[in-house]
Amino acid sequence: MKRVPGPTDHVVVVGAGLSGLACALHLLGAGRRVTVVERDAGPGGRAGRVRRAGYAMDTGPTVLTMPHLADEAFAAVGDSLHRRVELTALDPAYRACFADGSSLDVRTDGEAMEAEVRRFAGPAQAAGYRDLRQWLERLYRVQMRRFIDTNFDSPLQLLHPDLARLAALGGFGRLDGRIGRFLSDERLRRVFSFQALYAGVAPARALAAYAVIAYMDTVAGVWFPKGGMHALPRAMADAAADAGADLRWTAEVDTLERSAGRVRAVRLVSGERIACDAVVLTCELPAAYALLGGAPRRPARLRHSPSAVILHAGTDRTWPHLAHHTISFGAAWERTFEELTRTGELMSDPSLLISRPTTHDPALAPPGRHLHYVLAPCPNTHVGPEAAAWRDLGPRYRDSLVGVLEKRGLEGFADSVQEELLVTPLDWDAQGHAAGSPFSVSHTFAQTGPFRPRNLVRGLDNVVLAGCGTTPGVGVPTVLVSGKLAAARITGGARPRPARTRRSPAVPAAYPAPAPAGTDEPS
Repeated sequence: MKRVPGPTDHVVVVGAGLSGLACALHLLGAGRRVTVVERDAGPGGRAGRVRRAGYAMDTGPTVLTMPHLADEAFAAVGDSLHRRVELTALDPAYRACFADGSSLDVRTDGEAMEAEVRRFAGPAQAAGYRDLRQWLERLYRVQMRRFIDTNFDSPLQLLHPDLARLAALGGFGRLDGRIGRFLSDERLRRVFSFQALYAGVAPARALAAYAVIAYMDTVAGVWFPKGGMHALPRAMADAAADAGADLRWTAEVDTLERSAGRVRAVRLVSGERIACDAVVLTCELPAAYALLGGAPRRPARLRHSPSAVILHAGTDRTWPHLAHHTISFGAAWERTFEELTRTGELMSDPSLLISRPTTHDPALAPPGRHLHYVLAPCPNTHVGPEAAAWRDLGPRYRDSLVGVLEKRGLEGFADSVQEELLVTPLDWDAQGHAAGSPFSVSHTFAQTGPFRPRNLVRGLDNVVLAGCGTTPGVGVPTVLVSGKLAAARITGGARPRPARTRRSPAVPAAYPAPAPAGTDEPS
């Protein structure tokens, strides 16, 4: 693995999102002095927080999977995620509701989920689920260490026995077809393939290898941090500060001072100069490339994932059929992905994610009130309406979504709303997200693994990238890994215990980690 040459005693991390904070903790654990600069007034990045009239709204991800990856970052400084954040395992992880009126609770426990599938679709589908679960577990073990949690220096690194194992598992086929080998019920196939949208690719065109995302939430489990998702970056920032990090809020970077192929200092908009030995850029790729003086050349322009419209609604009532996370599927499926990724139209028959964080933390809303988060995927601004068009389109689409919710069992939703925040591609664009998408660069084959934008910067020896636009990709688990991989580029993976670490008391494990990633014999 290539690493940053020369001195790396003092590292400046630009951005205090999940990847930047994970990187900072791993660097601190390896004995580096770390300064984190963040343009916002506090930590979080995408996992931010807006407070309105007593409602605490998470502005980014709402689903936490693979919490052991966050715990790795805390453990680097002798701390613990369990010590800092109270986590609740969600059961069901999701509730899937279908256009025919049926519903399925997605359970993490294998026997419980098999029984649920048997109730929902019969014994043959339950047997298919059992085989699918075993396949997902094998897929995860083959992929995690070799293809996700690794720094690529060359595509030649793919030439490993694990590549053959992945091929034998069908990882290079199509996701929808591979899931269909286990499950013939079209509704069940959706439950285990909709996750491809996180990767920015339709299930019919996504590699079957991306079923590893389904493993993360349907097998490894979904968790909720008390205080909402923003509690995670807040706790990581606190742990970093306790371990000696210098955290600078409202500190926007203006330029990087360079000489002899290295960045010598980071200059802030305020005029302050911060001398450093290495820099980790976790900001959006366009912002990072602007600081670096230009994007690297690629054979084709980067393609971005679909965007999303999010309605945060504080209400005076809720609906008992909602779980913490509810997926409301429309009748359309293939047409929906065609609209999102190719024709650039808004979903004619929407599939929606509805999260209700007050299910497990009523304190996120005023007494007697509830908080609902409604996510509707939409085309990004390269494929669909341009950002400016959402000034007029946004309110109209909001009303359309509310109408859909009411038709799908949330009667009285419109009248129940006491406070709301609507986020559209116009807002994502204003925040600097390329193509108006918070989901960054899509995971096409040409933008995956060693073909994704690299986390090393050509021409500058001591600059490393982290975040969802680089290795390994989009999603809370992968950006946490991204921070760890960026730190390893600087430290070489060495992790001596820092002198200033504040030891945490021993605590019992709050959650099980998945089985160690290793080799597996193909079936």
